[in-house]
Amino acid sequence: MVTLVLGLDARAEDRLLADMIEHGHSVAARLGSAREIIVALDEQRPDAVLVSATRMTLGPELLAACDRRGIRLVALAADATERRHAAVLGLHEVVAADAAWPEIEGMLSAGIPLPLRTADEQPARGRGTVIAVWGPGGAPGRTTIAVNIAAEIAASGHSVVLADADSYGGSIAPLLGMLDEAPGFAAACRLGGTGSLNAAELERIAQRYDSPNGSFSVLTGIGRAARWPELGADKVSASIEACRDWREYVVVDVGFCLEDDEEISSDLFAPRRNAATLAVLAAADRVVAVGLADPLGLSRFLRGFSALGEAAPSAQITVLLNRVRASAIGLDPQAQLRHTLRRFGGIEDATLVPHDLNAVDTAVLDGRTLRDAAPRSPVRTALAALVQESFVPAAAVRSRPSWRPRARRGGAAAMSSAQ
Repeated sequence: MVTLVLGLDARAEDRLLADMIEHGHSVAARLGSAREIIVALDEQRPDAVLVSATRMTLGPELLAACDRRGIRLVALAADATERRHAAVLGLHEVVAADAAWPEIEGMLSAGIPLPLRTADEQPARGRGTVIAVWGPGGAPGRTTIAVNIAAEIAASGHSVVLADADSYGGSIAPLLGMLDEAPGFAAACRLGGTGSLNAAELERIAQRYDSPNGSFSVLTGIGRAARWPELGADKVSASIEACRDWREYVVVDVGFCLEDDEEISSDLFAPRRNAATLAVLAAADRVVAVGLADPLGLSRFLRGFSALGEAAPSAQITVLLNRVRASAIGLDPQAQLRHTLRRFGGIEDATLVPHDLNAVDTAVLDGRTLRDAAPRSPVRTALAALVQESFVPAAAVRSRPSWRPRARRGGAAAMSSAQ
């Protein structure tokens, strides 16, 4: 069930109201202007807002208010002028004014963000799922992908810890505007090496990314690459296992290099720089392999991908190509990329994430996730779809009180007849 606030014209409301109620949804308020809807967001706390794409009921203030509260906003456009109005505002969740209710319902229900539950509210569960995010050298965007996968899982109502295990220098902390003088993951490794890492210690050393769309815990990485010896294989493995018991999902950003250091060293007991990456991949349940969607990035990705299966023998691997754009690939870049992956890597399926530099820059500048800084970015939309389809088996249902529908002036009779 979805709790709705409506800002529809009379014709659309009369056509859809009976279907809304028949399908079990609750209408908290029926209003006539964007200003009234904004006021109702805090009073009624709806899951979603359904409006006509007119200037009276749809404006930038309403979009911003819904984004801040994590409320789904869908507009019904009666003609091309209303569609252009929604597009100028940056709203992509638009359907035709005469669309059937199932089409509207599917868009309303998709991706409704859920808040992070407290430890007392967590359901009984097994061990957490470890998702490692790997990519070859050349900055394919694996840290951005890891951060936003964690954000989307958290928004679906699950508890998440995001860990930075890159032994070549962590970058999650600056990406999220966090201090990294005391790297949380290095501290976890020290405690894990002595067998003293538990949920209480993880709560103490982790930082928290707060968001109305879903908060999550963060174990920041080493700020100076020279500190890589602190990330020993046994310590990293112990830290990952402790995180499994602490949170439902453990998303780990790892380094690019998959070389086994023992093969290039005569000292079998010396620390290994790539040990952290290999230990995480060996423990991972899922691996997101990130490549850059241009000729050089694809070449690097395919060379590294051939060794990924050996490094993560028990993990299910999801291929993701980042920054897909015609300017780097040519006409129909999606088809060309899929053909290249199939021909040279034997890869039949891949997630293709479009290029949206403005949205990513905005998120970095604000120190926020894409869900918070640019929720309508196609990058965020692609990652949200990946999480819902591949990593979160069934979206949690948010429990809300049911409000009695409030009719507008002269609308009580219409509500009664619809019921």
